[in-house]
Amino acid sequence: MNKVETLPWDEWGRMTDAYDGKTGADYDLLLDDVAAVCAADDPVAVRALYEHDDLRVPDKLIRF
Repeated sequence: MNKVETLPWDEWGRMTDAYDGKTGADYDLLLDDVAAVCAADDPVAVRALYEHDDLRVPDKLIRF
């Protein structure tokens, strides 16, 4: 959708910290927003989330 291909195991941003339980309520709320936008099927809202600092895919990814 945003012309960036990622793999299911790619990690970036605070993902690793979230897996380790090191993020707070603000990150949980962001993920709730992501779920709501995906459920609404609103391409404009999806694009806006893609620009969020915690969600934007960087040039370099942590790959496993």
